[in-house]
Amino acid sequence: MSVRGPALTEHGPGLEERGPGPVPVTLSVNGTERHVYIEPRVSLLDALREHMALTGPKKGCDQGACGACTVWTDGRRVLACLTLAVACEGREVTTVEGLSEDGELHAMQKAFIAEDAFQCGYCTPGQIMSAVALLAEGHTSDDEIEERMSGNLCRCAAYPQIRAAVRAVRDGS
Repeated sequence: MSVRGPALTEHGPGLEERGPGPVPVTLSVNGTERHVYIEPRVSLLDALREHMALTGPKKGCDQGACGACTVWTDGRRVLACLTLAVACEGREVTTVEGLSEDGELHAMQKAFIAEDAFQCGYCTPGQIMSAVALLAEGHTSDDEIEERMSGNLCRCAAYPQIRAAVRAVRDGS
């Protein structure tokens, strides 16, 4: 007698059973197809850091509360610590490493440097990913910037400089 309910093989059309052990996963990260062999329960953050050596996204709280692991999937902000890597198959994942083009820093990266928008730098990659996305989403007022960046915590309290960097990019300075 099963206490789990219906058998695990009774999936809807097009769904395949994967796991519980390691399975092949193909992710498109920063425009490059990457192949990893991971358990289905591995977070996107752990896949990026531990299996692809992309250390830009940081493991802060590992509970979705700090924003240090912010990356994009299909151009939308996600917390990589709360996102399963297998759920990102068929989507484009972008990390802070993918913002620069031909060795040239993104305007937001340059603004963070110019505005001294970091102290220890631990939260900076997540802050930058959120800042670029919020401007792309059209959230450009000072109040919107403050509100939309509130999910990214900075233990060093560099918030005035962070907001100044976002405004500098917004204003084309």
